[in-house]
Amino acid sequence: MRKFMTAALATAMILPAGLAVAGGPEDIAKARIGYYRLLGLEMDGLAAMAKGEIDYDAEAAKGHAANLSVLTQYSPKGLFAPGTSNADLPGQTRALPVIWENMAAMGEKGAAFRSAVAELAAVAGDGREALGPAVGKLGGTCKACHDDFRAKDY
Repeated sequence: MRKFMTAALATAMILPAGLAVAGGPEDIAKARIGYYRLLGLEMDGLAAMAKGEIDYDAEAAKGHAANLSVLTQYSPKGLFAPGTSNADLPGQTRALPVIWENMAAMGEKGAAFRSAVAELAAVAGDGREALGPAVGKLGGTCKACHDDFRAKDY
């Protein structure tokens, strides 16, 4: 019985990933949007602390940074399947077709983002003075990618 439950749990954990791909371009775009929303949610909490909009909380800052670090371990390559740009799915995504024309540049921007997350994680619990510049650098990596690869509107 224990082996059956373990196998069932493993299957349940694997199956949704397979279904997302089988679901087609719309599902892939939705998954990509969801991934970036998670990144944004964590970044928003850090930015609010860095700007003084909310009180600095070392544990909360470290938690947001840790969540970002975990998210950078996920490889979003599968979320950039051909046929999932805003030209393919108008009104559903802001991903510009240039992503697929220049995946190397997209990868470089992703590497800069991951590096900035690592730097942020190292100082997140060290006070607002340390957090501010790290959040600014991380935000700059987000902006660089948005400027080149994301449409302003749907």
